[in-house]
Amino acid sequence: MRSRNFSVGLTAVALIALAVFGTATCAAAQQEKVLHSFSGRDGYLPQGGLTMDTPGNLYGTTSGFGLYGGGTAFELTPEGGSWRETVLHNFGRGTDGANPYAGLTFDASGNLYGTTTQGGTYGWGTVFELTPGTDGTWTEKVLHSFNLLSEAGSEATPYGGVILDASGNLYGTTSNGGDGVGAVFELTPTTGGDWTESVLYSFKQNGADGNTPYAGLTFDAAGNLYGTTLLGGAYYDCYGGEYGCGTVFELTPTAGGGWTEEILHEFDNNGIDGNYPYSTLVFDAQGNLYGTTFWGGTYPNCSGNGYGCGTVFELTPVAGGTWTEKILHNFGDSSTDGFGPDSSLIFDASGNLYGATLYGGASSGGTAFKLLPRKGGWVEDILHNFSDNGTDGYLPYAGLTFDASGNLYGTTYFGGAHGSTYEGGTVFKIKP
Repeated sequence: MRSRNFSVGLTAVALIALAVFGTATCAAAQQEKVLHSFSGRDGYLPQGGLTMDTPGNLYGTTSGFGLYGGGTAFELTPEGGSWRETVLHNFGRGTDGANPYAGLTFDASGNLYGTTTQGGTYGWGTVFELTPGTDGTWTEKVLHSFNLLSEAGSEATPYGGVILDASGNLYGTTSNGGDGVGAVFELTPTTGGDWTESVLYSFKQNGADGNTPYAGLTFDAAGNLYGTTLLGGAYYDCYGGEYGCGTVFELTPTAGGGWTEEILHEFDNNGIDGNYPYSTLVFDAQGNLYGTTFWGGTYPNCSGNGYGCGTVFELTPVAGGTWTEKILHNFGDSSTDGFGPDSSLIFDASGNLYGATLYGGASSGGTAFKLLPRKGGWVEDILHNFSDNGTDGYLPYAGLTFDASGNLYGTTYFGGAHGSTYEGGTVFKIKP
């Protein structure tokens, strides 16, 4: 499980999933089905989201176990009424990467790209590529091994995934390195098949800049990059930890080949704003940004932690280059609402938002939720309450993925048909 020892009591919430205080409106009954339960040999504890190809196969990663103990990359293929799992790669052998936390990204040729938080030549994580062969097997190649100790400005520990631009370059974040508190990097393919890494921006722990990004990045149509940092910003004394409450940032390419950073929003511990964003951002058609914060909001006493139950927020660009934040939902004003959203959001064609909370809900194992825009504000529907009942998964870290029919897919960190013996996590489907 991700370390959250950056402030006083941050890991305590990960051990408590009891009563919460939040607003939720129960939706019409949704049908959830566990498609696969991980047993350990095929991987363990998935933390990343899923990627679906055109035929409807699902791809993802597990953060642990597998043949070498470093996690796996897997594919789930629908066959009749069931799903067949294939392990595409076992991480953790030799100088390979280990412990991938994020999901996978396709390029136009059908290759998959991802990151590992550990392993590689130096032990500080990797960026890798998986290439499909004509015989159905996949070949892994480590494109870059991070090395925090090589020199000043080096980076390490990528928790988020990577994205591609139109030229095939890869972009991502690291939570360590740079100037000590994380960086944004680019990998560029060369003629000889190697990849060259460039650090686009190094975050600074100076009481103004954000630091320690956990999430991946998002492009706009002009090629600017957007992301979140878990810590940092001007509101430095966050819960007495003096680490900051997190930021939303933009990186803009300059004519000389560099990148300029701008802080779009600094989260505040004021009993209203959210704080500590783990999620990647998503744009709507009008250019507004949406995301989640793990803590903060107007309901501060989730399981007695005093840190807030989390929020869904929107950032809207206004004249003069500034952005205005609006809280769309505060988690935790009843015992049925989820709390602690770790995941990113997705839109459907009607403009509804979907996501997951790590904790809470009627069964205390987290929720899948939907937010519907209404004239008086956004209304939340709980699509599923996850439960540690020996068959269902629970604790969904990652966001959700649509298929062409509007079904939702995701992963849970624990649970499944193997019960308390393994609790290796699941892949699930929610049918509206």
